[in-house]
Amino acid sequence: MMKQKFFLIGLVIVICVGLIVFNNSKKDSQKKATESASTSNIKQDTQTITYLNKKYIIPKNVTKIVTASLESMEDAAVLGVKPIGVITVGGKLPQYLASKLTGSVSIGEKMQPNYETLLKLKPDVIMWSSKSPGTVTEKLGKVAPTVLYSHISTNWDSNLRLMASLTGKQPQAEKIITEYKLSATKTKLELGNKLKDKKVIIARIRGGSIYLYPSTVYFNPVIYNDLGLTVPEEIKPIKAQEMISLEKFSEMNPDYIFLQFAGSENSEKTKVLDELEKNPIWKSITAVKNKKVFVNSVDPLLQGGTALSKTSFLEVVKSDLVK
Repeated sequence: MMKQKFFLIGLVIVICVGLIVFNNSKKDSQKKATESASTSNIKQDTQTITYLNKKYIIPKNVTKIVTASLESMEDAAVLGVKPIGVITVGGKLPQYLASKLTGSVSIGEKMQPNYETLLKLKPDVIMWSSKSPGTVTEKLGKVAPTVLYSHISTNWDSNLRLMASLTGKQPQAEKIITEYKLSATKTKLELGNKLKDKKVIIARIRGGSIYLYPSTVYFNPVIYNDLGLTVPEEIKPIKAQEMISLEKFSEMNPDYIFLQFAGSENSEKTKVLDELEKNPIWKSITAVKNKKVFVNSVDPLLQGGTALSKTSFLEVVKSDLVK
């Protein structure tokens, strides 16, 4: 009788253990199936893009883009793309972009994103600036995939193609790129040797001071690359925007000056341009004496290294240098 009782108890234990193992095995199978389905969905719902030799994982269907840099805003405008979010300057859209981007929500000022606003917008992709500190980029990456949109002017066609590929505007982008290159080549031929050995400088007044840029930044590539003018020796060593004193600038003694001045960048020194033009040192410069200084020949907030900026500036060069 005792043996039979122990046998029954043992049988019950074996059955219970078997059930536990079976249930655990079933749960593991279900978990693996769920994980597999989830991984499959991720692969189906995302895509990997390569932009300037860096890979980004973004949604497969991008419909909500935040252009959180002026460079990406310019590309969106020229392609007829309406981003859900943009940055503002002094609380407003830059005038030259307003007609194209009106209705887009402000996500903050330049380099000062509002994370709360971004979270509400739930963007698919954020086009941020390559000039940004890494800490800000990291925070933005927690909101949505964040692409470091290049501020280097020689990357302008890569930038435009990126925006076009995400928005189905590839034909428009290729047309813009082709037309610009043809126009630049024509302008270069028209210039001929007119500016040989002439010093052409693009400068910007910010915070009341004069700044110069590397040959690959701002509008410089239009002058030195696309039109083939000589890069001044003083520009060659510059690695980032660099402040220069008026005295040093006068020593450069440029023959032509394209001078950009935005009120929003000189809010504490609003009269600096007037003061500069009255300064004897400024007046001693060859370009000033020959009336070859072009102030704000294009909108001073144009970023220089975009299709919109380059096209706009090239038109100015045709009228100011070719004639």
